[in-house]
Amino acid sequence: KGHEHTVLTSLALLATLIFTLVIERHDFSAIRCPRQLHGDILDGFPRLARAPVMRRQTKGTTSNAVLANSYLDSLSGATPFSAPPTYGSSSPSQVPDEPVMDPAASDRSTAFAHAPLEYFGLDNLAMKEPRATADWGGPQEGSRKMADDGVLRAGSWFCSRGGWPSPNQKAHTEIFYVLEGHASISDADGVKHYFGPGDTVTIPKGHTGRWDIVSPIHKIWAVNAHDRIEETANPIRVQVDHFHTSFAPRSLTVGDDPLYGTNSPVVASNTFYNVGPTKVGVWTCPPGYSISVKNGAKTFFHLLEGVVYVVDGPTGDARRCVAGDTVVLQEGWSGHIDVMKSAKKIWTTAA
Repeated sequence: KGHEHTVLTSLALLATLIFTLVIERHDFSAIRCPRQLHGDILDGFPRLARAPVMRRQTKGTTSNAVLANSYLDSLSGATPFSAPPTYGSSSPSQVPDEPVMDPAASDRSTAFAHAPLEYFGLDNLAMKEPRATADWGGPQEGSRKMADDGVLRAGSWFCSRGGWPSPNQKAHTEIFYVLEGHASISDADGVKHYFGPGDTVTIPKGHTGRWDIVSPIHKIWAVNAHDRIEETANPIRVQVDHFHTSFAPRSLTVGDDPLYGTNSPVVASNTFYNVGPTKVGVWTCPPGYSISVKNGAKTFFHLLEGVVYVVDGPTGDARRCVAGDTVVLQEGWSGHIDVMKSAKKIWTTAA
């Protein structure tokens, strides 16, 4: 028994020594719990598991009660930011903080704007007083414009919890992609349309109804300021395209490219709104392909996955775009889109 006790004691000492050596030779601070790993999965944009979720760029904790009354009214009052959008025709030092594409530019093919997600961080949105027409909650809003050529506008908007009626006819068609939050928009007859992260919402020109924001919402938007109401339905209805349905592979068609007007065996797309001068859809392409664009339409896109280069034809200037970036191409733009990593983007064109 004494021998067995000695052997067991020796084994215990040996195990303790090995454990001590492992602790000394390794840094376990990088080990992540399942919750942290889940967060990393979300930040990696899994294609089919869930909608892309972008990490909001803010300084510390930003209060939801910081923002503006009407985001379209506050577009011109944005806060300066150290990394403004870049133009294909300008060097970074020449780019204004609040770029507005000039529709009278002599060389229109160089007119494109590019903004990273950080440009729309909550700390960089214009702020105003709470919405006066709210009938519940205290919705406070903020926005920042990225581009405006008089017809196609683009930017970002945030609003805290609350609801309000919207009885006046919408003056334009708006398309937006939801980064965060949950809300609903009701039509004139009370039908509600719910949406959340990863969804794309189209509000046609002429729509009336109401907004109800359940949890603070942050979105990237584009507006087509076309002349007349194109919808014929009464009442005019909001359209919500969910990430898990309209963006799923089963909903995509390979071949004709509705965005760039080519017939490609590798591009897959789905145009889920096509009324009058406004088209909205999702576009995907594998890596290693270059898409040529000649005399293109006014185009907005928000990159959901992958890496692409937007290359201006006449100048050769290129912008590297990653997931979360937003690009606006002016009418008549020519160049090419080079896909470096499998890309998926939400897009709209305006005529």
